[in-house]
Amino acid sequence: MSSLPARSLMPGTLWAWLNGQPALLLILTTLIWGSNAVAARLAVGQVSPMMLTTARWSVACVALWFVARRQVAAAWPQLRPCWLYLALMGVAGFTGFNALYYTAAHHTSAVNLTIIQGVVPVLVLLGGAVVLRLRVGWLQALGVALTLAGVATVAARGQWSVLATMDFNAGDLAVLLASLLYAGYTLGLRAKPPVPPLVFFAAVAGVAALASLPLLAWEVAAGQFFWPTWQGWLIILYVGLLPSFVSQITFIRAVELIGPARAGVFYNLTPVFGPALAVLLLGEPLHAYHVAALAMVLGGIWVAERLGKPRG
Repeated sequence: MSSLPARSLMPGTLWAWLNGQPALLLILTTLIWGSNAVAARLAVGQVSPMMLTTARWSVACVALWFVARRQVAAAWPQLRPCWLYLALMGVAGFTGFNALYYTAAHHTSAVNLTIIQGVVPVLVLLGGAVVLRLRVGWLQALGVALTLAGVATVAARGQWSVLATMDFNAGDLAVLLASLLYAGYTLGLRAKPPVPPLVFFAAVAGVAALASLPLLAWEVAAGQFFWPTWQGWLIILYVGLLPSFVSQITFIRAVELIGPARAGVFYNLTPVFGPALAVLLLGEPLHAYHVAALAMVLGGIWVAERLGKPRG
């Protein structure tokens, strides 16, 4: 699978150290992904959600223009017939996900954001069973149930009365919907055009930047837009360059080294790093129900992906 050499996208000394270390690349990737929840919470009051979504993908597109424009131009004949597919992927997986995620950050904690986001792997499994008619064994079903129970525990704040009255936090529901969109994006990757991963990412990021403009216009019309503070601009640069760009480069390189299946297992570190960073950097409380829910989410993913995986 050809793509732009990742070593040309990072400082030479750092890349020389990381280039042959897939585990370190994936730990760095998931650490950056986990930090996105912290950035989302820090953005509250500093930059409005739709502005953050639009600016994030605009910054990423500028960075991609410097490193991938020739590759995108060369692959344009293969990309052009897939415009509808690329539009759906960009709108659902990037624009929709981020708009909901950054809106959710105004109503829930970074700990909740990352634990609930951890449900994505089992949503992909469920989607594969429903949409693609993939067989799901009883151990996989048990893993799905355990993970969903963990998400329900977070949403209910550890109180069964909340489940009985369906009195859920709007932010928790928004990030769950965002996770559904990202699971759909993940399933959609099966049909991606035969172009290098970086080219595909650049095309979808371009769609995401354009698709976010109507949401930004709505935010302005609704009177909810405000110009970012100087802290807001720093947050925009961070999410545009690290979660949106650098982490994609490190992930692509890791997949080149060990393959997508083994690399995908590391995704489960995101709901570990996210709460840890939220506690350390934001001082958010970590309740007993958070710990129990995280154990259920990660345990359910492990049961579904490892024990429930068909042998042979």
